[in-house]
Amino acid sequence: MTAALEAIPLAEREAADSRVLEIFRAHGGAGLLVPRAYGGQEADPVGAARAQRALGALSPSLGVATVMHHFTVAMLFSLAETADRLTPAQTKLLASIATDGLLLSSAWAEGRTDQNILLPSVVAEPVGDGYRVNGEKKPCSLSRSMDLLTASVAITDEEGRQSLALLLIPADSPGITVEPFWATPVLAAAQSDLVRLTDVMVPQELVIGSTPEDQRRLDDLQTAGFTWFELLVTSAYTGVAATLVSRVLQARRGSESDRSALAVRLQAAVDLQEGAARAIAGGVEGDEAVALVLVARYATQDLLAAAVDAATEMLGGMAFVGSPDVAYLASAVRALAFHPPSRGSLATQLVDYFEGNPLHLS
Repeated sequence: MTAALEAIPLAEREAADSRVLEIFRAHGGAGLLVPRAYGGQEADPVGAARAQRALGALSPSLGVATVMHHFTVAMLFSLAETADRLTPAQTKLLASIATDGLLLSSAWAEGRTDQNILLPSVVAEPVGDGYRVNGEKKPCSLSRSMDLLTASVAITDEEGRQSLALLLIPADSPGITVEPFWATPVLAAAQSDLVRLTDVMVPQELVIGSTPEDQRRLDDLQTAGFTWFELLVTSAYTGVAATLVSRVLQARRGSESDRSALAVRLQAAVDLQEGAARAIAGGVEGDEAVALVLVARYATQDLLAAAVDAATEMLGGMAFVGSPDVAYLASAVRALAFHPPSRGSLATQLVDYFEGNPLHLS
């Protein structure tokens, strides 16, 4: 995959009509977090963070877009484990993610101001043997390359008890449309447009359900999904910054002291993520895991901002005006701050957590 991506100039890799997602698919990237039993690589948190950092270094758009695929895959297989059984259609879809390179996008709530990324952003109405789904996701990465759109919904049974269900919606289902949304050229190849669902019918055989008794387990699964998202998205942007830093080091710009300080900032960001990943791989979960990845993410934002500012200055004005790459990479790194949850939205919750209270994300 590396050679195929490097053969394409950065500007073409990052363009709206880029082929990077098809290259990712063709080289088996879709199976990174898929269990081996389903033909995947079953990467642990450390390996997944490193892979995402490498993708971000090669193509910022690809690194960011595939975070949503991997996060969704992790949630999908975890939720499947709580279901009483999988239908033949569900089993076929799960097995096809790695073997056929299916790309998954999600209709969760990322992009909605002050909303948890795991809350549903679509509405599903029970109709006969299935559901009628309406809603929209904006932005929705992989909008033009997705094979499957997943959506979480809360289902209420006859006794008024709620449980979570995950809808597996083929991207070519009638009623799914993709509309322009992403107006900036930065990260355009991530295909983050608006996906609208209008009376989309999802048969029961493509619904992974649960029972109300699973609620605690489902809370745990959502916490794990959130942890994967924050770890991987932070790693992807660190890879973007690493490309800028490597250009400074290769060109031997600035003094040795300046280059050393620059490399230290980048390595500190990497170490924060790998430390969190190792802890999670070692069994840390729940509030502690979420706090770990959030601390790593927010501290990384500060480190990368300082590193990018220094790298851009050290590369100099001629590098900046001689190619769009420096300005593009510097802009792309800044987008980490736009992913949920924003630092301000969790300030009170983090203070409470560090004072010994539970960490509430909603």
